[in-house]
Amino acid sequence: MLRRLPLSRLLLLGVLVVLIGVSATALASALDSGPTPPPKPLAQAIHDALAGAGGQQIQGISASVTLTDHLLEGASLASGHDGASSPEGELTSNPLVTGASGRLWIAGGHVRLELQSQQGDTQVLYDGNTVSLYDAATNTEYRYTPPASQDETSSSTPSSAQHETPSVAKIEEAIAHLSKNADVSGATPTDVAGQAAYTVRVSPKESGSLFGGVELSFDAVHGLPLRAAIYSSTTATPVIELAATEISYGPVSSSVFDVNPPANAKIEELGTPASGGANPQHKPADAGEKPNVTTHGSGPSTIAVLTSKEKTGSKATSEPLEGLPKVTINGTSASELRTELGTLLTFERSGVRYLLAGSVTPAAIEAVARGL
Repeated sequence: MLRRLPLSRLLLLGVLVVLIGVSATALASALDSGPTPPPKPLAQAIHDALAGAGGQQIQGISASVTLTDHLLEGASLASGHDGASSPEGELTSNPLVTGASGRLWIAGGHVRLELQSQQGDTQVLYDGNTVSLYDAATNTEYRYTPPASQDETSSSTPSSAQHETPSVAKIEEAIAHLSKNADVSGATPTDVAGQAAYTVRVSPKESGSLFGGVELSFDAVHGLPLRAAIYSSTTATPVIELAATEISYGPVSSSVFDVNPPANAKIEELGTPASGGANPQHKPADAGEKPNVTTHGSGPSTIAVLTSKEKTGSKATSEPLEGLPKVTINGTSASELRTELGTLLTFERSGVRYLLAGSVTPAAIEAVARGL
């Protein structure tokens, strides 16, 4: 049919198809894009966002969020022996590690993050004092209460003074200080979760590290973070990203934060004996001997080396890492965890346990280990 059309009609048909395509693309872009704020210098954008809309206080936040996590992808964490479940297998199935979608609520100093998965939801709660994480897949709740600092207990500064918006000059001073060791981008106008926002990226000036930088997108009006992402120097996409896909500001019912684990849930208190954990009778072995920490290198490519004496017959340190791939360090078998942001390696030799960690490649970690 096209071969029989006159050239004039064929050209007209071609132009019509192009116009329809361009119009459809423009319409789709208009529907997908949200409001973007006007261009501003970074310091001014931060100041105006922190100042808020006429100084109005936000009563609460309700948001739909998406967590992307590629940190342990390809890390080859093994499951238990003979196909049995293991802590490593439970770890890699947790939505905090695999990524998930969920909901976030913030109000009155309380925070609740709910991530949904087929194995069961994971709840992270903060009540202003204690952080708790409930993993439905293992029916376990982990609790941590940080010790109160002297500043917190003795502070008598009025709350209004604590929330005073810093001046543009103070923000510029802080940016200049940060820029000595990092590249700081400008405030890029964008939209996140339908809100006008600015995005800023901070990247290390020094090379040689797997850490590529961080990005933060904040609400141009309310100053609240809407997206945070961590990048590797080897990939263009975020390794870890938490972003709001929908957000609303307003009162949040206190019942939203009334989340309790089942009665048969296992409770794990995380903290030092000095912080008064759930099992005060438990004392770590060799409590008098503290691990020795040294560093190799400088800047973002620093490698930390922790050495500690192993108790005879003790496997407490090595058991959690048994599922990791093995490498040989001067004839000694070592367990190694490789991620997009860094490497962890551990081995035992002559009664001493070595643990090396850094935001560097496995080859860099192994080179330091062979020199120990």
